[in-house]
Amino acid sequence: MNNKYNIDTQENREFLRNNAQALLDFGRRFPSPGGGSYYLGDDGTPWADRNRETWITCRMAHVYSIGAMMGDAGSKELAAAAIKGLMGELKDSKNGGWYAGLTRDNEIVPMKQCYAHAFVILASTSGVIAGIEGAAELLREALAVYDKYFWDDKAGLAVDTWNTEFTELDGYRGVNANMHTVEAFLAVADTLEDDKGIEYRKRAGRIIGHVIEWAKQNDYRIPEHFSSDWEPQLELNKETPDDPFKPYGATPGHGIEWARLISQWAGASEDLSEEDRQDYYAYACRLYDRAVDDAWNKDGAPGIVYTTDWNGKPVVRDRMHWTLAEAINTSAVLYRITGNAKYADDYSAFMEYLDTTVLDHTCGSWFHQLDENNKLKGTVWPGKSDLYHAFQAMLIPYSDTDVSIARAVYNREGKKE
Repeated sequence: MNNKYNIDTQENREFLRNNAQALLDFGRRFPSPGGGSYYLGDDGTPWADRNRETWITCRMAHVYSIGAMMGDAGSKELAAAAIKGLMGELKDSKNGGWYAGLTRDNEIVPMKQCYAHAFVILASTSGVIAGIEGAAELLREALAVYDKYFWDDKAGLAVDTWNTEFTELDGYRGVNANMHTVEAFLAVADTLEDDKGIEYRKRAGRIIGHVIEWAKQNDYRIPEHFSSDWEPQLELNKETPDDPFKPYGATPGHGIEWARLISQWAGASEDLSEEDRQDYYAYACRLYDRAVDDAWNKDGAPGIVYTTDWNGKPVVRDRMHWTLAEAINTSAVLYRITGNAKYADDYSAFMEYLDTTVLDHTCGSWFHQLDENNKLKGTVWPGKSDLYHAFQAMLIPYSDTDVSIARAVYNREGKKE
């Protein structure tokens, strides 16, 4: 196998570094005049006829805040543009919080999403660490809104969706929003680094405890959808299995992503005994192993299938780029934690698949959706909406395993740009 695919080789480090820079270059045209992020097309051209989504804007703020810390020329200004959008056109100054997005005609996209608000927190933490103007105020407001409307302290979990006015809470509960809440809370802990930060890390641990128990009950396939009293809804969307945010069945990519977040949390939690920490690492390995066994190269072609049923049989066989990104991240993290060569071998296989199939060597970035034969498809994710998953996958393999990526880059670079 080509040495550039193998972890801890100079060739692999250069491969990741070059592709991280290429991604930053690809996405530079994202800001709208008001700062909300345009959805990017196949060659990075903004698709101005699509909604300017809050979650995409947050992801771009996060990416270019990290780019600024890496010394990339222009990244600080791009991160500031996205923060401006989050403090301006995407913010609901009347009802509080952030709109789901704005249409091309500047009409409000209704609902207040936990998913989007978790990303507001993530964006603001990265902006604070990078020294982006307005990020500290954004973080204060984001935490206040999230704590008021989305965090259910009694359950130790986050609720999912409110109406725009924050007067009616939808009965749906979802693990996807809770996963990104864990990511956001861990980033808060790494940003504040005080008692308040520790409290958010503890909240992340409460969510993780629930997810592990649900996974155990389903052979380490994580239920995604729940009723208002947190009863699993295993058959939800069986008739529309490729829903982009509420797909039917298990989502192996999420099992892989959870494994990394659990590892990060366990490594950072100073109140865990070493025995307990190792137990959580073992849970992470089980989640990853189950997902990869179910989904990787299971239907005659390379790639990770989007969803499976509850016996591990592929349902939606498309390959989404983000699942590969998370597989790259988590295989590297588990190799660092366990030293098990199996994870290094997986990493090499994922790297080769990235280079030969998923990287768009002509137009840039990664193909966001391929079919079961690895042919380009755009039913769920046309174009190349944002950089978040792909960019992180170029950084996490050589970053500390127990801190959030923005803090890890800051620690490595040793200064703010």
